[in-house]
Amino acid sequence: MNNWELVIGIEIHIELNTNTKMFSPMLNNFDSKQNHNVSNIDLAYPGSLPLVNKGAIIRAIKLAKALNMTIDPYVRFDRKNYFYPDLPKGFQITQQFHPIGSNGFVKAKVDNVWKDIAIERIHMEEDTAKSIHKNNLTYLNYNRAGIPLIEIVSNPVMHSAKEAAAYVDAIRQTVLCLNISDAKMNEGSLRTDINISIRKKGTNEFNSRVEI
Repeated sequence: MNNWELVIGIEIHIELNTNTKMFSPMLNNFDSKQNHNVSNIDLAYPGSLPLVNKGAIIRAIKLAKALNMTIDPYVRFDRKNYFYPDLPKGFQITQQFHPIGSNGFVKAKVDNVWKDIAIERIHMEEDTAKSIHKNNLTYLNYNRAGIPLIEIVSNPVMHSAKEAAAYVDAIRQTVLCLNISDAKMNEGSLRTDINISIRKKGTNEFNSRVEI
């Protein structure tokens, strides 16, 4: 095993602390009663038209600047079609092809040594509804559908669990300092997908990865 190295890339979703949702005027509040903050825009009813939340854009630009990124001068969105049981529209409005920030980095402290960890992109999008699994049933809370998100995609440049944890903590401290999110993992306002693969030391290719 000494001939192999771990390769880690991380996707972090941050729920933004705007007063309203990403594309509708409904309240963005974790403590609201289930299925009370839902509009026809969140559910993509025929004829409903989304309107982008200016506060979310400002927060995304703040984060892009804090992460030393190039900021796209145009705010553009794409429709990403896929099926989730808790995705009421059947599609997600996201910046799949036009991220607001690209090619940045964050400083993370690992074993008392500061390291620049490269970040590929950040982009804005909307959250799905929340699934609650209880006994043999699944309940859906649509209050979360449409809450503004920023997804932060690192480059696959981390090589240990300690380094990955330091990176996530650095991102969390950054968004807390900027006051753009409460970044509470227990409430889902900070969530991580960890992409892991292995390769022989001294090589540069990327092998099959697993997302956790």
